[in-house]
Amino acid sequence: MAPEGRYHHGDLRRAVLAAAVEAIEERGLGLLSLRDVARRAGVSHTAPVHHFGDKAGMLTALATEGFDLLAQALDPGDGETIDLVDAGVIYVQFAVDHRAHFEVMFRPDLHHPDEPALAVARDRAGDLLTNAVVAATDTPPGQQTELASVAAWSLVHGFATLWLAGALPEQIGQDLQGSARSVAKLLFSVVHRSDT
Repeated sequence: MAPEGRYHHGDLRRAVLAAAVEAIEERGLGLLSLRDVARRAGVSHTAPVHHFGDKAGMLTALATEGFDLLAQALDPGDGETIDLVDAGVIYVQFAVDHRAHFEVMFRPDLHHPDEPALAVARDRAGDLLTNAVVAATDTPPGQQTELASVAAWSLVHGFATLWLAGALPEQIGQDLQGSARSVAKLLFSVVHRSDT
């Protein structure tokens, strides 16, 4: 049971999203319910519905928050472009540190993928990753770069998913950042050769 006084007036959104993260991390996305989230947040069972509309609305907000967090992590600031290998490592670390967000972000069947705020956040994170590929290959954006971007994303996303599932070989599954860096370096060499 959520401790009394956990929710503070004016912070319902934050309380509900934090409770959703807790519930997903503890019980999994498949068992997520608005009633359980409300209980964890210390609010009435109707409060999440009033704020988000429905479960998909709540998950849309969680996915948006996840893409915003990922974009913040990938943005070196000052108009700079992040190194492709560093971007891969950051992506994997993000997935591990924000597992609940990661599980929701790429499940358009569970949220409203056309929600404008979600689209903006998703595009910003995607653009930062694409810019890293463009910089690494030193080529103008085009079909080959788009394919390379999908390849880069697929590799780090797959690595993160395997890590979270505990499915990687034991010798790889001990050092997250070191293993992710090695995989990303391998990717960089493949991407670079594909565009030269």
